[in-house]
Amino acid sequence: MQRSCRSFSRFVISNRGFCSSTKGADNEKIVASVLFERLPVVIPKIDPIVYTFQEFSFRWRQQFRCAYPEEFLKKSDARGKGEYQIDFVPAPRITEADKTNDKRSLQRALDRRLYLLLYGDAYGSPKGQPVWHFPEKVYKSEETLRKCAESALESVIGDQTHTYFVGNAPMGHIATPLTDKNKDVDAFKRFFFKSQVIATNKVNIKCKDFVWVTKDELLEYFPEHSEYLTKMIIS
Repeated sequence: MQRSCRSFSRFVISNRGFCSSTKGADNEKIVASVLFERLPVVIPKIDPIVYTFQEFSFRWRQQFRCAYPEEFLKKSDARGKGEYQIDFVPAPRITEADKTNDKRSLQRALDRRLYLLLYGDAYGSPKGQPVWHFPEKVYKSEETLRKCAESALESVIGDQTHTYFVGNAPMGHIATPLTDKNKDVDAFKRFFFKSQVIATNKVNIKCKDFVWVTKDELLEYFPEHSEYLTKMIIS
């Protein structure tokens, strides 16, 4: 039995080929793209169904709640007002940027996530034809692919003090094969990394033409990849 197992293992090892690069993979490029997002600033509006359920739950709890002692309620009413109390004024949901449809401003769609898109030359696009794309960079000699993504974002916004990269691994990738439309560009793979705007409402973009768009608006810029981006961008 042992002899037969050994002979079988030799057969498998001798006939098994190691993973090697194909002829076309030698020239395949890797591009690191950054999905730079601004998180919601205000609480999103509650769905009508969720609101109805919460209202029902509140009324149900009110029927069986325990009443506070009368002494406790009197003490809370007798509490004096001091300088520490500040009148709260909620921020408006609709801003001037929303009214004017200013997509270059971060002060719009405050209850949604916004994503940065640039207009210009991108890897894989025909030469001399600018397109909308994410901040990107072709991987060369960086230590990791995330370092390449950080370098791509730095070339667009400069200082990254108010940015945060979510994880070290990419959130997704798209493989682009060689096509007849652009024979000058070899096949390449584009890896997406997520980064977020932190503790600021203004980002200096070095690109002349850019927009901050919601997920629904973003899909309109990439109709050929809308199905994949819908799955990759969960929010």
